[in-house]
Amino acid sequence: MELDFITQNAIIYVLIGWVVILIVAKGLKLEKYGVEIKPYSLVYKNKGVYSVLKKILGRTRRGIRVFADVSVIAGVLMMGFAFWFLLDNVSKFFVAPTDFSELTVLIPGVTLTSPSAIAYFLLSIPIVLVVHEGAHGIVAALEKIKIKTGGFAIFIAMFAGFVEPDEEEFNKAKKISKLRVIGAGATANVIFAFVLGAVLLTNPLFALIMPEPLLSSFYELPEGVLILSIIEASGAEKAGLLANDIITSINGESILSPVDFPSLNPGETAEVSILREGQKLDYSVEIMPSPEDPERGLIGIMRDNSLAYKPVFNFIEWNDLNVSMFLLWLWMISFFIGIINMLPLPILDGGKFVHTIIDKRISEKSVNGVMWGIYGFTFALFGLNIALSYIKSGWFTI
Repeated sequence: MELDFITQNAIIYVLIGWVVILIVAKGLKLEKYGVEIKPYSLVYKNKGVYSVLKKILGRTRRGIRVFADVSVIAGVLMMGFAFWFLLDNVSKFFVAPTDFSELTVLIPGVTLTSPSAIAYFLLSIPIVLVVHEGAHGIVAALEKIKIKTGGFAIFIAMFAGFVEPDEEEFNKAKKISKLRVIGAGATANVIFAFVLGAVLLTNPLFALIMPEPLLSSFYELPEGVLILSIIEASGAEKAGLLANDIITSINGESILSPVDFPSLNPGETAEVSILREGQKLDYSVEIMPSPEDPERGLIGIMRDNSLAYKPVFNFIEWNDLNVSMFLLWLWMISFFIGIINMLPLPILDGGKFVHTIIDKRISEKSVNGVMWGIYGFTFALFGLNIALSYIKSGWFTI
């Protein structure tokens, strides 16, 4: 109940927190250090960013050149992937509802309810923004487009990073140079996510979000979930389930880990398949109401909640759950910010990318018409995914 109260009144706490941040910023007189304070935002700009980027570029020019060229191709591929995912996801809602993915794009339809989730999110965002904006800036320096300022901004509960190129120099640059600069941010995020993902393949926690056939390629899969004990007078006891049985499926859905357990309603009957001493057995189990929440159904067991996935490349010991969860959040945010950023919408890199491609090929009036048509289609598709996510699961929580 306390968690529900916090969730339902989250906007109030966000606004109170924002007022406190503004008061502290004023009290510390952050304006002296280049912070612009407004009722709705804090913006920090630094004019020395360009010189720093040039120093970095001087040592890595050849590699940055390759990265810049790859960014153009990657930008097109990521935009295509984003459209494919959104279209395919809508079709799954109607054709294969169990495969539909709730859209969690930072984060429409998601409520951060636990302090740890909020902490992971807040720690991840600055790193992702530095990678994203740093890539924009260093490729701009490579293309000899001056960066006037760089910095970050906080808009109440939203974070943003930026590099501000000299607009005149950017407009005069070659089309390929513009595409390199625009595509660099999202490409850097996705490359960072791939590198981080390669490390996380050694982590059992990463198996929870791995699709097939990658899951079975990089992990030894468990047989199911072990029953530690049976609740007295429960449906599980009446059906004949025993401690040390291994649950392999419920209502035909494969069970490999505790997170695979489906939602069940009290009073219904669930078909439970188990392994007992290597023998497969099937039981019909009457679902009992949870003592804490009568609307939530339970089979009537105490289960082993540990992750039994064993990484094939098991050369890193992951003993700290907080580190694992933080890296998982960092991977997720970096990957999806990169992909979604290439959608052609006005505020995203994808919109600038498409505009640059078609600019001056047709009349300015036609360019504007084409862009607004693309914006409208993308926004409708994006919004439809979020709406269907709400229909399926409501404003689901993390």
